[in-house]
Order: sequence, then structure tokens, then C-alpha cells
Amino acid sequence: MDETTTGLHPKDIENFIVLLDRMVDAGNSIVVVEHNQQIIRNSDWIIDLGSEGGEKGGNIIFTGTPKEMVEGSQSITAKYL
Repeated sequence: MDETTTGLHPKDIENFIVLLDRMVDAGNSIVVVEHNQQIIRNSDWIIDLGSEGGEKGGNIIFTGTPKEMVEGSQSITAKYL
């Protein structure tokens, strides 16, 4: 899914997270391309690409859990979490 929360109210994002969790609990793998902090914080695993966009992007700069990202990553994404 790509940028699924664009334009959604924070409460709608919470409901969306519940739906994603239900799909995962049913045995599905979900890949979401997202910039929304609620979604990122509630992810099981993050692959952070960067460090910028365009020619300066596309490099894997972090992989791990949201907790690991907050505790150990210097990425721009970690700063916002």
C-alpha cells in the first residue's frame, strides 16, 4: 500500500491500524509505504530509505523495529518518532 493515510483524520488512522493488525493476525504480510508517524510507530518492522529523495535517496539507512529506530538510528525518521 502506498501513502494510505494521506488526508485521513488521526482517528481514522487509528481505525486503519486496527484493520492492518487484523490482516497481519490472519497470517498476511503487509507492506506499506508511509510517512505518517502513527503508522510507522505501530509497524512491526521498518525499512528506512534515504537519506534524501531523488539522486540522494534510495539507500537503506535503517532496518529494525520502531523501538530500535528511536534508540539507535540517526535518521531523519527517527528524529520525528
